[in-house]
Amino acid sequence: MRTFRTTAPVAAAVCGALLLSACGGAASGAADGGDGGPVELTVSLFGTFGYEEIGLFDRYEAENPGVTISYESTQGEDKYWPALQTRLASGSGVADVQGIEVARISQVVTEQADLWTDLRQTPAADAIDRFVEWKEPAATTADGAVLGLGTDIGPMGLCYRSDLLGQAGLPTDPAALSARMQSWDDYVALGREYQAAAPEGSAWMDSAGGFYNAIISTEEEIYYDTSGQLVHDTNPAVRSAFDTAAAAGQAGLTARLEQFVDPGWDAGFASGSFATIACPSWMIGYIKGKAGDAGAGQWNVTTLPGGAGGNWGGAYLGIPASSEHVEEAAELIAWLTAPEQQAEVFASAGNFPSTTEGIEMVGDATDPYFNDAPIGQIFTTSATAAPVQVLGPEDGVVKSAMVQALLSVEANGVAPADAWQSALDDVAGQVG
Repeated sequence: MRTFRTTAPVAAAVCGALLLSACGGAASGAADGGDGGPVELTVSLFGTFGYEEIGLFDRYEAENPGVTISYESTQGEDKYWPALQTRLASGSGVADVQGIEVARISQVVTEQADLWTDLRQTPAADAIDRFVEWKEPAATTADGAVLGLGTDIGPMGLCYRSDLLGQAGLPTDPAALSARMQSWDDYVALGREYQAAAPEGSAWMDSAGGFYNAIISTEEEIYYDTSGQLVHDTNPAVRSAFDTAAAAGQAGLTARLEQFVDPGWDAGFASGSFATIACPSWMIGYIKGKAGDAGAGQWNVTTLPGGAGGNWGGAYLGIPASSEHVEEAAELIAWLTAPEQQAEVFASAGNFPSTTEGIEMVGDATDPYFNDAPIGQIFTTSATAAPVQVLGPEDGVVKSAMVQALLSVEANGVAPADAWQSALDDVAGQVG
């Protein structure tokens, strides 16, 4: 199981045994704030981690008298992260537990180690070795400090509206649909067929930016090379993905909706404004929430074109160094990321486990909402086949610039070459 490699050196000690017993039990005894009183732990995340949605915070409070959890979530990570940076810099306003998106973890490791807690020195230390072989090394500094525990990983599939494809005369069975898509070019060609007979107001895919992220999810080197150099402007895989996605946008195959920002994108899962969407495992829960009960049975899942393995997303839980409740926060994140809880979150929200034992627990999972699709098998296979991706500190900046440039192509008619140059200028202005 392998998907990421950081551009910073990591300690070999955290690459130990992959199959360890679960640390799923709640912390023993009542928690206190150091003076014998109760503790209020603040948790700040982005998007849908699943903890609040399936009642894990309530359960932890019940099993740990004296602990109260105050939770907040920001919908878009692109808003969450800049706000967190401001708070970290000021030394105030941060939560006891903060989420860290995988595209930001290299920045944390290489530039912010003094702002985060080394989990080796906390009750979370015993949890470090239970993850897939690459997950914790990506959160480890050159001198061995571990700054986050993995929540999930983002193996890839393709989610689609069976009813819409059927109305357009395309295959609706996952295997039959997969057979028609042996490459991304095939996926685009099938999209042209769909557009020729599509129900009114429905596009083949949601956005050029989402399409782009799906393509690069299958690559090893994206924005950085193995030496740690930023290569977004010279890596042919990035330019090829950009041009492919831009062409789809120009051809009218997208609904021109910005993911996680445009209200029309959320509504589109139920309204049918797009028929397919590249879906990391965590998108499963998002689709259910936005499509609602009426969407059950309309959606299905198949593999990426050609059965390619990919990874898009995944996150960590870290503890800012300024937290006044480090011990209690460490106990909480060790429990939340234990295999049992990860398997439970996957069953309800689709966030795929990052612990080896958790992955074993979900291998046979199916989802009745998605026509009993074998989601455990689909996403396990994708995760296993995915390359080890090189991560760098400005991954998030570059990805955002590329997505915004593609939005300008599909929504505003900007020429792809001009949009590409705009993305490069944007990155240069932020990174140098």
